Amino acid sequence: MQISQMMQTSVLVVDGIDSDRMRLQQMLEPRVQFDGVKTGGEALTYIKRNNVDLLLLSVKLPDMDGFELLRTLRADSRFEDLPVIMLSSDQTQKAEAAVVMAGGTDIIRKPFIPIIVVKKVEQVLEMEYLHRKLKEEVHRQTKLAEDRLAASERLFEETVMALAKTIDAKDAYTRGHSQRVARYARHIAHKLGWLEEEQRKIYFMGLLHDIGKIGVPEAIINKTTRLTDYEYGQIKQHTVIGSEILDLVAEFPELSVGARSHHERYDGKGYPDGFAGSQIPVYARVIAVADAYDAMTSRRSYRDVLPQNVVRSEIAKGRGTQFDPQFADVMLQIIDSDTDYQLCEH
Repeated sequence: MQISQMMQTSVLVVDGIDSDRMRLQQMLEPRVQFDGVKTGGEALTYIKRNNVDLLLLSVKLPDMDGFELLRTLRADSRFEDLPVIMLSSDQTQKAEAAVVMAGGTDIIRKPFIPIIVVKKVEQVLEMEYLHRKLKEEVHRQTKLAEDRLAASERLFEETVMALAKTIDAKDAYTRGHSQRVARYARHIAHKLGWLEEEQRKIYFMGLLHDIGKIGVPEAIINKTTRLTDYEYGQIKQHTVIGSEILDLVAEFPELSVGARSHHERYDGKGYPDGFAGSQIPVYARVIAVADAYDAMTSRRSYRDVLPQNVVRSEIAKGRGTQFDPQFADVMLQIIDSDTDYQLCEH
């Protein structure tokens, strides 16, 4: 700690013996901003009204025991870290133990030896200075890390959104599909009481569930007539292609789950793996309901948005066959609460 910083340091001495306060003042005042009071009551009032960097506290005070005052300070969150050096005439090792037990920082024994007083005060203030600087640096580094993480998350979100829009742009009749599926999946997760982090995950999985369509020819995706078996096989490959693409995102392994398994059926008749029931990853079971709902509530080249009662009937019909019953039921609750039929492509 530099001399200029020492001189700005405020030290309060609490001692009922006038001569002891005066001796400490003579030793320390050239180095610190010095003040002194006689009693514990005066000390409490002073500390609450003024900034104090170090307290020199006598064990014996006219109105209370010094340790009592120390315990009072430590019980107050404002002063729990205030450095306190106890002043004691007790020369035994028990005195040092008592100081430590009470939460004191160090002990200076009476009668005072100037070089020891100055050295201990300097050491405690140096440690306090370093501790404060360390806390400031930790806070600064934590803030930097938080800012970097926030920036990284924003970049991730923007990249995922750009990919989702790129995917939807391949299909002239499903613009906004990925974003709507993501919102519906998150809505289902919210209704289920999933944690915010899980809702966030399924939202991103919904955004990228169709990323594999990048590998399917646009002529097949946008074909308005009936698909051949070969063409349908090409369409089905988008689940595998999407999974392989998203497997490369090591920091978010769940992303590939939504892409691969959102066309699995609860009865095992889906693709690409023919999983059934709980074999299908839970995220994919939610996305499957959201995906089917948006397919029915979006315009296609061959039809307009289906009436809400028809959509509800289809979701109910698929309960336990195409869809996990639990998630189908939540989707039905969402439909029933959407009295103005807002959850559709406008």
